[in-house]
Amino acid sequence: MSKKYFILFLLFVHSLQANEINSLLFTGNCITCHKETESISAPSVVEFKKRYLSAFSKKEDFVEQMSEWVLNPKEETSLMRDAVKKYGLMPHLCFDEETLVGISTYIYETDFSKRGGRYWSK
Repeated sequence: MSKKYFILFLLFVHSLQANEINSLLFTGNCITCHKETESISAPSVVEFKKRYLSAFSKKEDFVEQMSEWVLNPKEETSLMRDAVKKYGLMPHLCFDEETLVGISTYIYETDFSKRGGRYWSK
């Protein structure tokens, strides 16, 4: 295998590992309050993703805005003030920005509406 293809292979493997890590972070943390398709104690992932996509259709903008808001949630900067009134403001979490970027990227790239409410990916 040439050096070029080996580097491409390593980049591919790295991206798979990052996606799996982001999936685990999402599943181990976010699902506690944000069910995939049901709004019970907080807006569903499908619901808040739809709202963010309507405001930020480009992946970079979506990820940046979602990560920044979760890093420092405030009602006045929320895209979902109706949900804040219904469920309360999301608490401050102890994640660094890099972790939130990974989770936000995973949310952007995953179609939760087709997963049937499962909490893991195949």
